[in-house]
Amino acid sequence: MSTIDSTPLAQAEQLLTLGQQALAGGHAEAANALLRAARDVPATRLRAHNLIEAHGLPEAFGAMMGLNCAISPADDIFHFFAGHPTSINPIRDYLADGWRTLSELMVLLEQVDQPLLRSPSVLEFASGHGRFTRHLVKVLGAERVTVSDVVGDAVSFAQQAFGVQGLASHAVPEDVEWPRSYALVFVLSLFSHLPRSSWTRWLVRLWDAVAPGGLLVFTTHGQEAVQRANVSLDASGFFFAASSESNAIDAQEYGTAFTSEAFVRGEVAAAFGEAVFTHFAPQWFWHHQDAWVLRKPAE
Repeated sequence: MSTIDSTPLAQAEQLLTLGQQALAGGHAEAANALLRAARDVPATRLRAHNLIEAHGLPEAFGAMMGLNCAISPADDIFHFFAGHPTSINPIRDYLADGWRTLSELMVLLEQVDQPLLRSPSVLEFASGHGRFTRHLVKVLGAERVTVSDVVGDAVSFAQQAFGVQGLASHAVPEDVEWPRSYALVFVLSLFSHLPRSSWTRWLVRLWDAVAPGGLLVFTTHGQEAVQRANVSLDASGFFFAASSESNAIDAQEYGTAFTSEAFVRGEVAAAFGEAVFTHFAPQWFWHHQDAWVLRKPAE
């Protein structure tokens, strides 16, 4: 083995190179040790992680979780965790957060007597690079899952990594075409980012994707989030700031939005009627975002 350079970054890069060489030579145990060390350094963390996962080495998270734990280098949510001051193990935190979302969704759907496991088809909209998708696929199977996102690379990654159906979204709601309808349309943390100009338009467009008798589940920044962020809602119960954790979407189209309960109820009732309201759960996802469950009337 050659001498490791003295600087931390150079050391990590050399560990990564040596790990790849060990893999090429069929020395899995040596590769595991080298790549594990490279995974502990932020600059090489994700590259080392993906090599460990791809080769099924003993340090692979996939071996513990029973699912594909590859993470896209373009995943804004992973980078959010990696840069968060409370995250001491960003990979573990990122993967665990997806599992937490799955458990929160499952309990929510039990409360409306429509268990997730009985959903014949699910559209995960604004799906990103699969933080939640990988867990959804584990419990439902890829054949029941369709993902859609305005970031094309995110859809492609999910298709390749998890085997799901993929549907490209658009910045303009009316330009999205649904190839079919879905028993469950799950929209996590989109309406918490939309400006007023597209908020209701996306609500209407996503409702069109719900099958008769099916559910639309979406989340918002409600009263608790308003207090935490110390923002003031306007007379209609709305606030928008052109900033978010995403680097892939124009902040004017995807910033940070806050809404009152009355605002959401008013927009839903005006668009579809009050009868569609099925359940409202404040601070449901991440103990931060409110959850809304709407049911489309059966034909």
